[in-house]
Amino acid sequence: MTESLLIKPFRTAARGVAQVPGSKSITNRALILAALAEGETLLTGALFSRDTKILIHALRTLGFVIVDDELAGTIRVQGNAGNIPVKEGTLHVGNAGTAARFLTAFLALSHQGKYAMDGDVAMRARPMSGLLNSLASSKTLAYTAEGKPAQAFPFVLQTSGQLKDLTVDASASSQLLSALLMVLPLRAGATVKMSGETVSEPFVVMTERMCAQFGRPLSRDAKGHWFCANPGAYLSPQVYAIEPDATAASYFIALPAVTGQGSCVRLQGYQPNGLQGDTAFAEVAKLYGAEMDYQGDSARVRSWHNLRGGDFDFNQFSDTFLTLAALAPLADKPTIIRNIAHTRKQETDRLLAMATELNRLGVKVEPSPQALQADASLSSLTIYPSRDALLKTAQRGPTSIHTYEDHR
Repeated sequence: MTESLLIKPFRTAARGVAQVPGSKSITNRALILAALAEGETLLTGALFSRDTKILIHALRTLGFVIVDDELAGTIRVQGNAGNIPVKEGTLHVGNAGTAARFLTAFLALSHQGKYAMDGDVAMRARPMSGLLNSLASSKTLAYTAEGKPAQAFPFVLQTSGQLKDLTVDASASSQLLSALLMVLPLRAGATVKMSGETVSEPFVVMTERMCAQFGRPLSRDAKGHWFCANPGAYLSPQVYAIEPDATAASYFIALPAVTGQGSCVRLQGYQPNGLQGDTAFAEVAKLYGAEMDYQGDSARVRSWHNLRGGDFDFNQFSDTFLTLAALAPLADKPTIIRNIAHTRKQETDRLLAMATELNRLGVKVEPSPQALQADASLSSLTIYPSRDALLKTAQRGPTSIHTYEDHR
């Protein structure tokens, strides 16, 4: 039986302080960097979710000593200076894209290693070929059960421990590039270059900044090659504080839009100028009608007025498009969300999923769910004002919304 959760509507204005959980993207990058560092690193404000727990379990399977305290939000990682203790093992990455991509590049550092890797059914359909093809040039090879070159999960990874001049096609996911950038400093003379463009560029910038925070800044030459001028194992910062998750924060930014006059939500620890590109959602929210300001180490969001539809490009902070899409039926005019084709190959086809569930509530969307199913190249969604339709749906009683096992 599928687990379900009954959501009860607010009857009064939302008022209070939200302590947003730590960033998944930062937590999983920090776990990899701490494992590759010399000495012990204490991660504070860490997120404990399925994705981060999968990566913690995998690192332990590989021989790393990790002590976590979910109640305190801390993870203590004993780094091994770029060495991977266990040379053979079996790893399951679930549907965690960061764990899948980061671990694959991480394992390439292992001299003569052999690792059987698999994931959930959904993960088997997600992009991996750009990373696997890049690593193959340095003699880290992925094979299917039949012994053929693999392009997706499951596969057996035979690792060389080498990294040379790597070229990666990261057009499907910036994680393919970030995975290589994090292991780049561990091999002197190694370089990384993209064969084209990537999506979600802010996540690449996050990776670069975090490599520098762990003592190994990356540089990029005139030809577009990333390199590390001072290669070696990462240097532990001893204590590393993880920012609250900017995507999760978008839900609390949006909350006053639907709970009415008198609402006021304060987001504790919100960092508009931190590592996360998804903080750009706050600027879209202001254009859409949010009253938002910053006070010390927190953001304050008051009632939204006259939700204003419009045309928005979410390519660089696409995890938050779902938040705006949920508000769009309440806007004064249609809302167009563009350039989110890559979200169709994430934990689920997020574009199709959102269109389907809005449609289930009576909301008019274009393209329709049927059109999206028929054409995988479609990359935008138009959502029309639908207050009356939502009221009619509500009068019929509770509606079941499918979540597709997607954490967003």
